[in-house]
Amino acid sequence: MSLFRIWKRTLTVEHTVVESVRVDEGEQCVIVSVRPDARRRGRCGICGRPAPGYDAGRRRWRDLDHGAMRTFLEAGVPRVRCGRHGTVTAAVPWARHGAGHTLAFDQQTAWMAAECSKSATAQLMRTSWRTVGAIVERVVADRDARVDRLARLRRIGIDEISYRKGQKYMTCVVDHDTAKVVWVADGHGKDVLHRFFDALGPERAGRLTHISADAAAWISETLAERAPAAIRAMDPFHVVAWATEALDAERRASWNRARRQAEGSDGRERARALKDSRFALWKNSADLTDRQAAKLTWIAATDTRLHHAWRLNEALCAVFALAKSRPAAALRALDHWISWARRCRIDTFVGLQRRIVRQREAIRATLLTGMSNGLTESTNTKTRLIIRRGFGFHSADAIIALVMLTLAGQRPNLPGRQVATE
Repeated sequence: MSLFRIWKRTLTVEHTVVESVRVDEGEQCVIVSVRPDARRRGRCGICGRPAPGYDAGRRRWRDLDHGAMRTFLEAGVPRVRCGRHGTVTAAVPWARHGAGHTLAFDQQTAWMAAECSKSATAQLMRTSWRTVGAIVERVVADRDARVDRLARLRRIGIDEISYRKGQKYMTCVVDHDTAKVVWVADGHGKDVLHRFFDALGPERAGRLTHISADAAAWISETLAERAPAAIRAMDPFHVVAWATEALDAERRASWNRARRQAEGSDGRERARALKDSRFALWKNSADLTDRQAAKLTWIAATDTRLHHAWRLNEALCAVFALAKSRPAAALRALDHWISWARRCRIDTFVGLQRRIVRQREAIRATLLTGMSNGLTESTNTKTRLIIRRGFGFHSADAIIALVMLTLAGQRPNLPGRQVATE
């Protein structure tokens, strides 16, 4: 096998002829002179159609390092006159149009950015932090140009995530059927969500059957306007969180009453015990330690109002647990819980049942379909990991690019490696 054929194999390029290889002692790099094969010459760099030449030129592209030496591909690349796009640089088979790096360099950089921090990626690839971000955006744009992520949406989840201090949010939309992120945008609110439905279009919005979200007014009002036929499912996590907040509010009220009425060491001890009862009240009954179970028994004997609030909280959690196996029974249990909470004379839970009644149809859909925002919450957790791994980002666009790279479709593979199959 000739030296040039060996170099072609090591460069992992297709439709390319290696003409010469030399070492530039001044720049301490390897320069590989290449040219496209006959079938790939004289094509528009944007649409790839054959086009007449306009002028001549020569360029370099950064390729993967060979050993400790940086490697560049060098080729004569003329400009061509395309009937659709005008005068543009001719296409080359080893790099994207307008890029200064080869496809293999972009692919390995994107793989590393998906697996580790951008700082480590920049150091290993011997490039800048900003260049890594540009490569990620380029790879994502190239992948998205070949597939329409919004094409077959039926069941989606909508949520927002805070990505920086100062009320900085992003809105994320996921596909429940594929478990992939399909759309992310900076900001939150009606205007941002309307942008998603503008991109989706009225025809595809009409095909949506189920949408999971929390009880935010900006989500429910936008869905009522843009996707009225879709069934909105209320995320059970938020309903249980409401109940936990109501229970904790009652615990603080009980502690304050005991503190005001405290007389002597026994009264102060009772107030202190109520203050320290938070985790015993919050924890699932099956997971209580012996000490926490004893504290609940003590609360039942000394503060019936607080124990009543704890029972209401446990009963609401049981409604969602029952829905996993018996949805119809869970609906009846929810109606019973609303009736019980309405008559309980505990202000926080009376207010909670009014809140649940307002979201009753969405909660009913959750009990019947089993949908939740678990997938979007998982996406939020992974997004926070991306932010932490990058030690912060200067803009939401950089975060969005990495989120779409890692969570919106097939993750990049290392160049020259076979795709792993399960």
